[in-house]
Amino acid sequence: MTMAVSTAYLDRIMRDSRARTIELIDGLDSGQLIGPKLDIVNPLLWEIGHVAWFHEFFILRSTHGQPPILADGDGIYDSIAIAHATRWDLPLLTLEETTAYLERVLEALLARLDGDMAGERDSYLYQFTTFHEDMHTEAYTYSRQTLGYPEPAFAVAGLDGDEDAGPLPGDVDVPGGTFTMGAARDSAFHFDNEQWAHAVEIAPFQIARAPVTNAEFAAFVEEGGYARREFWDGDGWRWRQDSGADRPLYWEGGSPWQVRRFDRVIDLPASQPVIFVNWYEANAWCRWAGRRLPSESEWDAAALGEAADGGGLSPTRRPYPWGTGEPEAIRANLDGRALGCIDVAARPAGDSTLGCRQMIGNVWEWTATAFHAFPGFTPGAYKEYSEPLFGSTRVLKGGAWPTRSRLINGAYRNFYTPERRDVFAGFRTCAL
Repeated sequence: MTMAVSTAYLDRIMRDSRARTIELIDGLDSGQLIGPKLDIVNPLLWEIGHVAWFHEFFILRSTHGQPPILADGDGIYDSIAIAHATRWDLPLLTLEETTAYLERVLEALLARLDGDMAGERDSYLYQFTTFHEDMHTEAYTYSRQTLGYPEPAFAVAGLDGDEDAGPLPGDVDVPGGTFTMGAARDSAFHFDNEQWAHAVEIAPFQIARAPVTNAEFAAFVEEGGYARREFWDGDGWRWRQDSGADRPLYWEGGSPWQVRRFDRVIDLPASQPVIFVNWYEANAWCRWAGRRLPSESEWDAAALGEAADGGGLSPTRRPYPWGTGEPEAIRANLDGRALGCIDVAARPAGDSTLGCRQMIGNVWEWTATAFHAFPGFTPGAYKEYSEPLFGSTRVLKGGAWPTRSRLINGAYRNFYTPERRDVFAGFRTCAL
């Protein structure tokens, strides 16, 4: 169980998450709120109602025995029971009705918060369901990109001033040793797939200081990398043939390249990390460049580890690359502040103690590791969160520019199937 947290904190994060949801549907018309039927997006009108239902189901109904606010909500918004392809055909509420449902659920949840501190059960569930909404607001953001909608207008603080800092070439040395991965049993909050802390052995390795840039990936494209079978594994080559891909998603023209950002086309920013590439594309680039993806444990060691006094890798780890302070704008590109990626050399204040930059924020990073259970895993309150995806997905680390800073830390494990290229994913590499 999680540690008890203040009711003021829960009130603040729930209101903030809901404000981001409203920002992401603002200005969209009824047709855009439904959108085309695609495997990789939900109808936004359905998805925001699902978020309200999720809060209501897990807290008000399942935990505290309250009757449903929406009588037929289970038949509309239960994402486990309702097949993805049918969500466009459901008797959805209007936008006005859906936002009224959002408000009623939020009011009911806030009304339950009494006293200065929430109980342990509510502390966990209020945070979990809010983080679930945060995950969906990131999904709304990449859905707007997928569908070519206008960029959202986020009411967040401005930029830090070093966004055009350029490239950051070179590797850092990570010493070998015993390293701890996973959540401690007294952690303030953790997701079920982070259970439990366990020791792993890591051999010394070298990892890039920064993610692969657009300019670096463009060289692979321009040398015909997508057409050269020797750079692709079997599944990756089948995906490439079936998809007809010959460049990253949203790239247009040729050298000099352009890229679509939401509803407009811009010149490809050379020193920003390549984004919207899948696991197969990342691995193909690595083979072409004579590099490899890091394992999840290597990524964690580079991001959170530090050298021991006597040499080697310390078994302890930091919660963030820079130490214990929470993510701030000066350290990480998060919370949608930049409305996109920034150059890979930006945010030196966020460097890990071993010298890697941007291991939190800017772009999710694919690892070589299949998503699997840690020793001692047991499903959480939402049993379908992790377990059904073990084995079929790959681990990504670090968060991206729209990821909420309250959600992300160095231990957080994201996971997608290897063909997904619509999410905010890039990669960094290790020396062979």
